[in-house]
Amino acid sequence: MINITLVLVILLAIIFDFINGFHDTANSIATSVSTRVLSLRAATLMSASLNFLGALVSVNVANTIASGIINGHLEQFVIASALCGAIVWNLITWYIALPSSSSHALIGSLIGSAIVVSGDLRVANWTNILDKVIIPLFTSPVIGFVIGYFVMKFLYFLLKTSSQRFVDKWFSKLQIGSAALMAFSHGSNDAQKTMGIITLALVSGGFIKASDGVPLAVKLICALSMALGTSLGGWRIIKTVGMNMIKLQPVEGFAAETSAAAVIQVMTALGAPVSTTHVISSSIMGVGSSKRFSAVRWSTAKDIIITWFITIPATMLLGAAFTFLFRLL
Repeated sequence: MINITLVLVILLAIIFDFINGFHDTANSIATSVSTRVLSLRAATLMSASLNFLGALVSVNVANTIASGIINGHLEQFVIASALCGAIVWNLITWYIALPSSSSHALIGSLIGSAIVVSGDLRVANWTNILDKVIIPLFTSPVIGFVIGYFVMKFLYFLLKTSSQRFVDKWFSKLQIGSAALMAFSHGSNDAQKTMGIITLALVSGGFIKASDGVPLAVKLICALSMALGTSLGGWRIIKTVGMNMIKLQPVEGFAAETSAAAVIQVMTALGAPVSTTHVISSSIMGVGSSKRFSAVRWSTAKDIIITWFITIPATMLLGAAFTFLFRLL
């Protein structure tokens, strides 16, 4: 017999993954588009392909989402409520062109939904949330900023006798590689959140055991839906991240993307659902600051940072609200 609620959860998860793809396209390609190394079309196609490949390489983050955030059994409607809250937040921040974290939107919404249903704060695994979510929330942007700053300083030192023409010629090529690495890293971390949610729903419905891990079909569905979303990525957030915050040259775009990708790869290996949005944004800030502090438009950066801080509490409220609504239905 078909479980209608499970089908609804899987459809919502695919929608979330698709929206995550076009919402977070800027993470992978904003700097490459802003420096005109790649056209928007070429960059999105490359990003979509490498997001798909990246989504298939690891399940560490998926396992964290599936079994490390909430204690005990979750009803299907709770998972559906969490997905609705995360989808609404992503659409709001996309509309106002602010790069927020899809990862933290999903986790915050899941926590809010679970607390409302259980009536108990202990339903959330606060130790894991602290280790795998809250600490990376603060540390990964700082690390991204610092690495971006020093990588750019090193490149300035290395290239101080080189002509601008020489630098632009070679780093226009190298930046294509760094953008590809960033897209791969984004897929390897972000698509796994949806894999974890669908796996959680399958375990909740009794279709698989938690020890079975993420089914191959789930990996493929999530990789494909994120790739499709990425291929339709819009201009709104790309402009905010790649242009409004700082004017980048190819060498600076290379430094930002390489720094961010390195941080994301480490966090993925640790199973931490880090925000690729936070990391690439802070890396760009670090790269800009290495030139001079005033090179960064801090008014734009301030709006981005505020969004980082309010995402989890805001989505907890959204998840809770949708849970109340689903209960009535």
